[in-house]
Amino acid sequence: MTYAHRLEFGTFLAPDSRTPEDPVELARLSEQLGYDLVTFPDRPHLPEHLDTWTLLSWVAGVTDRIRLAANVHSVPLRSPSVLARSAASLDLLSGGRVELGLGAGAHREAVEAMGGDGLPPAQAVDALSEAVDVVRALNGVAGAVTYSGEHHRLSAAQPTVPTPHEIPIWIGAAGPRMLRLIGEKADGWSATLAAVGVDGLAAGNRTIDAAARAAGRDPREIRRLLNVSGRFAAQRAGFLDGPAADWVSDLLPLAVDHGVGTFVLMSDDPATLTRFAHEVIPALRAAVDRAVPHGAAGLRVRPAAVLARRRDGIDYDAAPASLAEVVEPGDRAYHRLRSGYLRGGSPGIVLRASDAAQVADALAFARAHPDLDLSIRSAGHGVSGRSTNDGGIVVDVSLMNTVKVLDEETRRIRVGPGARWMEVAAALHPHGWALSSGDYGGVGVGGLATAGGIGYLAREHGLTIDHLRAVDMVLADGRIVRASDTENPDLFWAVRGAGANFGIVTSFEFEVDEVGDVGFAQLALDASDTAGFLLDWGQVMESAPRDLTSFIILGPPRRGRPAVAQVMAVVDSDDPDTVLARLTPIAGIAPLLQQQVRITPYAVVMANADDGVHRGRGEPVTRSGLLRRITPAFAEAAERFLATGAVHFFQIRSLGGAISDVDADATAYAHRDANFQVVAFGARRDLLDTLWEDLYPHFEGLYLSFESDPRPARLLDAFPPRTLARLRGLKDEYDPGNTFRDNFNITPALERSAP
Repeated sequence: MTYAHRLEFGTFLAPDSRTPEDPVELARLSEQLGYDLVTFPDRPHLPEHLDTWTLLSWVAGVTDRIRLAANVHSVPLRSPSVLARSAASLDLLSGGRVELGLGAGAHREAVEAMGGDGLPPAQAVDALSEAVDVVRALNGVAGAVTYSGEHHRLSAAQPTVPTPHEIPIWIGAAGPRMLRLIGEKADGWSATLAAVGVDGLAAGNRTIDAAARAAGRDPREIRRLLNVSGRFAAQRAGFLDGPAADWVSDLLPLAVDHGVGTFVLMSDDPATLTRFAHEVIPALRAAVDRAVPHGAAGLRVRPAAVLARRRDGIDYDAAPASLAEVVEPGDRAYHRLRSGYLRGGSPGIVLRASDAAQVADALAFARAHPDLDLSIRSAGHGVSGRSTNDGGIVVDVSLMNTVKVLDEETRRIRVGPGARWMEVAAALHPHGWALSSGDYGGVGVGGLATAGGIGYLAREHGLTIDHLRAVDMVLADGRIVRASDTENPDLFWAVRGAGANFGIVTSFEFEVDEVGDVGFAQLALDASDTAGFLLDWGQVMESAPRDLTSFIILGPPRRGRPAVAQVMAVVDSDDPDTVLARLTPIAGIAPLLQQQVRITPYAVVMANADDGVHRGRGEPVTRSGLLRRITPAFAEAAERFLATGAVHFFQIRSLGGAISDVDADATAYAHRDANFQVVAFGARRDLLDTLWEDLYPHFEGLYLSFESDPRPARLLDAFPPRTLARLRGLKDEYDPGNTFRDNFNITPALERSAP
């Protein structure tokens, strides 16, 4: 009997306090040898043992890949609420490598000696069952948790930090009641072969499976972990006592006939760990490959609770096995991936890819579901909201987040689409480099670098796309291509401003600039005369040297208080006199209410985001426009617009300078003569659109990254006629089936000609 789990291997190491460096080095050796898991027993009553949580934390800090667990925690000595928080914290710090092994506390006297509740066996099982409930509750919600059990209680306890993955809970047990508890609630059964024997293993499986089915679960949801020990010898002397080939013969039936998915080797001998890794593991995997159809790779097993939340119209079982992760609505990771920064989402499936080949596989799955919405997500913050949907497919490339220097001399770098701009800035800072991006470090590279990139360095260094030298991307038909000025140049032209319509970029190559420390100012000025302030600021920025870029933010009028304009400005200089000279004209526009000016690395300016889960709700309501000038008529219209109180955020970014140096036909971002970019956020689509009509005649184009109006006319605003005609021709060539249609869609010829 097999449960189709991927065959994995771990080590069981003694946490000896007399030689504390030994278990740490053995854990590192376990990782080097390719083991999947390292475990330590948790016996706080033994003076010669290190504290297991402390040891696990230390080992997490000196390893990179191997997963970590206790084998198993004595729950009577570990408060489950604190245990939940400890596990979540270590999982976050280790990059999702924690598993949680729990036990009822087999030695009642030892538990009592340490101040714990030494319960009779039946009550100990009940207490463990409640502990599982507590851990699950704290690790699975967004709000406070109240729990009232006989042994454990919570009163509005705060949940744990969001974890990179769903922390599996497995239970160490042998008795019938504990086995039934495993079937009802656990993710794994941890047994020791020397304690249960082969017959006990078979009987335990039957008990667990029956309890799982009674609870409405698939027994395959429960991984079977088996602690084993033995001796390598030249001649066979018994079970797991002899040559490596005999070990393979002994272990194979346990995997194939008794469903063991994880073998955990109990040994502190480096030679034994090494020989098992080199001679047993590969041979046993090969033997399992021959013995069962799914082989050692196993099959994806979805819990019944996950299956129940699947959406209609999606062939979930056909999701590519090659992908880094497939997330369904019932999965723990779903809450982190379902929504965007501003847009709430409930996609039917999220396909996470870590390389171009996986992206191609994800797109093949999407092409097999042509009626479903397809959204592409890079990472982090975004305004337009097109990175999620309701009931459709999301291809997520946030795992592709590396930043690599390709050539120091030419300042050429390669960046993954899933990197965020604060990470890019931090990676470039040691070299004295920077790449013009937006104003918020949490924005993902992929979205911004295919739309434009209007940021704090724009007037001096241009748009982000102006530094792009090549891309690798996956087209709608799954082809992986490279585009640059010399390879697929038409596609490269389109990517720089309309990339979302043509494929998924899997790497960007940029030529970055030398940028030292910059002057960064945050000012608050009296904007009671809003129209006058806008007019004066516009004139200052049009005449300002290129090394100054500034943005202003205005909000709705506040009862009885003057309007305030917030100004963020960057001066590309580390000279205090230059910084002061550039800022003085802005500060002189109106009474200065507050100021903060510093000379700091650009990377510090961009380090303004956190890693929190995006919990957008509803649809973003924004409008965007590009201006050549801030005229008196526009300034007055903007003042009326703000006076309605219907806009909670109104921003104008200064453009011009280096942006205007680029020919309008050089990229799909064609509005190079604009000096300002405007965006407004509202709460109601109908109201914002109506009010926007007063401003609309002043605009000559829009910036797609900040526009959420879905009406087709916005496409005509974004692209001049000549640019749009060229884009439509390329759409016919590269995406005739309109796979990429959920982001200001440039429709192919077949759809344009349809009645």
